[in-house]
Amino acid sequence: MNTNDQRPFLDDSREETVDIKQLLFKFLRYWYFFAITVFVALVIAFLFNKYTKPIYEVSSTVLVQDTKKGGMADVQSLLGVGFGNSQQNLQNEIGVLNSNSLVVSAVKSLNQKVSYFGEENFITSELYKTNPITVIPDTTHPQPANIKFYVVIKNTRQFEIQADGENAKLYDFSLDKFYRENDQEVIVDRINLNKTYSFGETIETKYLKFKVLLNYNYNADKHLNKKLFFQFNDLPGQVQLFKNYKIEPINREASILEIKLKGNSVQKSVDFLNTLTSEYLARGLNKKNMIAIKTIEFIDRELIGIRDSLTMAEIQLENFRRDNQIMQLDVEAQQVFEYMKDLDKQKSELLMKGKYYQYLKTYIEEKNDIDDLVVPSSMGVEDPLLTQLLGDLTRLHEEKAALLLTSTRKNPAIGQIESKIRNAKANLVENIKNIVNTSNIAIHDIEERIAAQTAKISNLPSSQRELLSVERKFDLNNNLYTFLLQRRAEAQITKASNLPDNEIIDQALSEGKKPVYPKKSLNYLIAFLLGLILPAVYIYLKDYLNDKIMDRSDVERASNYPLVGVIMHNNRDSKLVVAESPKSSIAESFRSVRTNLLYMTKGSEKQTILVTSDMVAAGKTFISTNLATIYALNGRRTLLIGFDLRKPKIFQEFGLSNTEGASSYLIGKSQLNKIIHKTFVENLDVLLAGPVPPNPAELIASEKADELFRELKEIYDYIIIDTPPIGLVTDAILLMKYSDVNMYVVRQGYTNKRIFAQVSKDLESRGLTNLRILINDVKVSREGYGYGYGYGYGYGYGYGYGYGYGYGYGYYSDENEQQKEGFLRKIFKKS
Repeated sequence: MNTNDQRPFLDDSREETVDIKQLLFKFLRYWYFFAITVFVALVIAFLFNKYTKPIYEVSSTVLVQDTKKGGMADVQSLLGVGFGNSQQNLQNEIGVLNSNSLVVSAVKSLNQKVSYFGEENFITSELYKTNPITVIPDTTHPQPANIKFYVVIKNTRQFEIQADGENAKLYDFSLDKFYRENDQEVIVDRINLNKTYSFGETIETKYLKFKVLLNYNYNADKHLNKKLFFQFNDLPGQVQLFKNYKIEPINREASILEIKLKGNSVQKSVDFLNTLTSEYLARGLNKKNMIAIKTIEFIDRELIGIRDSLTMAEIQLENFRRDNQIMQLDVEAQQVFEYMKDLDKQKSELLMKGKYYQYLKTYIEEKNDIDDLVVPSSMGVEDPLLTQLLGDLTRLHEEKAALLLTSTRKNPAIGQIESKIRNAKANLVENIKNIVNTSNIAIHDIEERIAAQTAKISNLPSSQRELLSVERKFDLNNNLYTFLLQRRAEAQITKASNLPDNEIIDQALSEGKKPVYPKKSLNYLIAFLLGLILPAVYIYLKDYLNDKIMDRSDVERASNYPLVGVIMHNNRDSKLVVAESPKSSIAESFRSVRTNLLYMTKGSEKQTILVTSDMVAAGKTFISTNLATIYALNGRRTLLIGFDLRKPKIFQEFGLSNTEGASSYLIGKSQLNKIIHKTFVENLDVLLAGPVPPNPAELIASEKADELFRELKEIYDYIIIDTPPIGLVTDAILLMKYSDVNMYVVRQGYTNKRIFAQVSKDLESRGLTNLRILINDVKVSREGYGYGYGYGYGYGYGYGYGYGYGYGYGYYSDENEQQKEGFLRKIFKKS
């Protein structure tokens, strides 16, 4: 053989190359495996879709005004200042919408103290607003939270209730917190209830007290004798249940926020989302009204004292006029009165402002925020410096609040702002003190002018002096009272005219909502694709990672030696399958090999065939035995030689004694005619290996071996030599000089590709040309082997297997046995 014309042997890169055509052919062969996998995947998807609790998504949109309003921002507005930007304002409003306090307010407004559930098709669903019963808890009595109470409606008058819970926390609905004793939460080890009650009857134990009523949702066909259950909810648990909504702007430029909430009950999610947005607008409006409310409260406190003083002054004036028969002042007294009235008005306004300054100073020194501050303008104070200082303080509080939305108080920036706030407060207090000092100077000046006018009054008649004093006192209180009432009315008008700065664009709706989970169509598509992809990946990886010889392409990539045929898998217990079942499919595969060997040796009438492999258990002894049998059945004198002197086996198959054989002949202890045995197969003799010698290779290489084969070739037409594995010992190499054809047996799913390639390469490097490859133990269910090997190697094998299993049905004696193999067993065997 000219090795220069040979194909290159297998290397690492070619060994890992996947033959796309072969892989596609395998995929086509496994179509039923794909079909079953797809079917199973679709069934799983169907069950998943049917028995998974559906989740719905509802949404609402809220318009957030670009200008920050409410609370602190209203202080800015009244002070005439504004800071920040619209994006910061948007993030602040998102923070408010996500706040725990707002969710708590919404949950309280929903008033979901009790939740009701029903079971259908193994799915537990909440009966929100469709519950046939109504549970009324006694809010003065603690109730076990999150314990399931199972109810079976017996008739319209009675029901059966059961509960069996452990480690139940008691919840106090009157305080909206868990019930505590001795400053510790009360946990009940066990709640046990099993009894029949009448609707409306009080159910009371040490740890619970409530009534169950039948409502208008009751339908006998749906609810009679059907089990449902309810449980008492705690506020923290409900808050956590609803706080999974998401908020995001509809786009980067817009100030419209979309709020999305997912839940199992559409209507419940809709109600919560609409309640949340309503509470959000109410919160903003309350913040906006807070200034007016605080102003009214301040004025009301001042009016209490002034109202009493005014009443007393009015009574005193009426009594004086009645007793002295004087209804009005004369001209001179009237002039003095008008002037002093104006001075008293100025003084009263200064005194009122002084009270406000004292209130403002106390508020700044004692409070840590300015949300409840009564702004100067609401009290008629128009001091530019005071307004500016309050604006600076407001801006610093706003910056601090914005930072706290995204960080903690440990942030160094928070510390810096708090330091600035302290400085701003100090400046503001100092400014208030200066204003108070200035106001006191003005009051002192007015009092001096009042004193001057009082000296003039002493010249008036006594009755006029007394009337003037009484009217002054009355008018002073009346003016002050009128001033405060005017300011109070202005604050009330401001409060009544306030509207929420933000706006609900779209409320959440329940109509037409479809589940967002599970997505049935997508699940079916994924199941279908997985049903195709998973077996494809399995087949691909199985082929890619498999290091065993599996088909003809593996042999052709690893070796240049020609393929002589394939031997099918033997399902029988006996290894003498050709002798015992000459009409079986395996016997036909041996006949095909015999025909192919005859073709390759150009019709030689005498042949010596050596059978070997690269490792044990490849089936070389099985091949040798049955190949010798097939030649013998053809009427040719055939000898089977067991030359595996290290691990002899052939004597076991024929039930012979191995006391004498080739080894005893080669050492001169036995005669040739003594070591050849007749078998039950006509024309077939056996020469056993004999006792295991200490030096098998030396015996095979001796001249006695040459003499042995010369004599045997004169007697027999065909000599089949069973040898040890060529990949383990050199015995087979030494015997190849006596053979006409060397047969290398590889076993499907057993022979290692890399070892086979290496041994084949080694043999080719020795210039061995008369080597043929035989694939053993090919499974019948692997239809691809028949077409790949059969037709070109002989009519007998090709006709039966060349066109797939079943084409030659009726020609082999073992077809009925093959048909007994179940369909599913075939599928899993192929996989």
